[in-house]
Amino acid sequence: MAISLDELQLAARNHGLPLETLRYDVTPVGLHYLLIHFDVPAVPDGWRLRVGGLVEEELSLSLEELRARPIVRRIVTMECAGNGRARLDPHVFSQPWLAEAVGTGEWGGVRVATLLEEAGVRDGAVEVLFTGFDRGVDGGIEQAYERSLTLEEALAGDALLAYELNGEPLPPQHGAPLRLVVPGWYGMTSVKWLDRITVLDRPFEGYQQTHAYRIRRDEEDEGEPLTRIRPRALMVPPGVPDFLTRQRFLPAGPCRLEGRAWSGLAPVAAVEMSADGGATWSAAELDPPPDRWAWSRWTFEWNAEPGEHELCCRARDGAGNEQPLEPEWNVGGYANNAVQRVPVTVRAG
Repeated sequence: MAISLDELQLAARNHGLPLETLRYDVTPVGLHYLLIHFDVPAVPDGWRLRVGGLVEEELSLSLEELRARPIVRRIVTMECAGNGRARLDPHVFSQPWLAEAVGTGEWGGVRVATLLEEAGVRDGAVEVLFTGFDRGVDGGIEQAYERSLTLEEALAGDALLAYELNGEPLPPQHGAPLRLVVPGWYGMTSVKWLDRITVLDRPFEGYQQTHAYRIRRDEEDEGEPLTRIRPRALMVPPGVPDFLTRQRFLPAGPCRLEGRAWSGLAPVAAVEMSADGGATWSAAELDPPPDRWAWSRWTFEWNAEPGEHELCCRARDGAGNEQPLEPEWNVGGYANNAVQRVPVTVRAG
């Protein structure tokens, strides 16, 4: 595998969560994973959110008017659809995530359903389109970044129009002044720097919906759209790291392993640990999550014996979805939730 200069440039613009900071229930803003698809846009002075399309009454709302409505706060774990892409073989050329494209924030704002109810959705509505100010070229097409939700998901789900993160005003890199947050869905759904919301009478056929973010086995495959997050567990790497390789070193004896687990398909039901590369597994202790859409803390008491070990963790959710031992390749390198593997050297004494 070779990382190109283009990929290195993407990796320098975006950043993942340092895995040792999985210890935080809520990720500090500066440590939350970040993916900026095009550029951080210059949002116009006097910005107002527009709500239109197939509605009874179009809305135009300032941030102050949005803040005047009752605030809803949810703790939500958000993960990039490309998390784990860099571990696929053959190599997929894109943002080279390993396992760190995740974070959990307390998002505050107004429910999407609240504004749609105020505007009055007309008969014949099918989807709700969210359009951001960020523009660029993808697949040879100049476009604004925009994606849609079904009307049912927009009205019945927990989707938020967020203007706060961890109790503070939304920072520019996370979509200020307003962004969409769709709990349980991969991060590409949560459009940032919102310009407008449009109620549609037909499915949206823009590039980010019909071509990007789909599980495709080859270039000719139309593929299946990505939606909800597959289960994943990550551990805080124990001991101390080698600077370059991140190989871990720790003394022999009792060692408490800990991490987080989540799924957008169903609540996490179990986490298991292995110290021999996945040959044998033992149950970890699992705490309840702080919110329905937030990760759960897990712990495991390991008696670290001298030698070389490969630690693995895997999650299973209440619907029976479980992490695979090995990744499944696809064109975009999406939804690789294969188990995390952490090589450790345990030293006697």
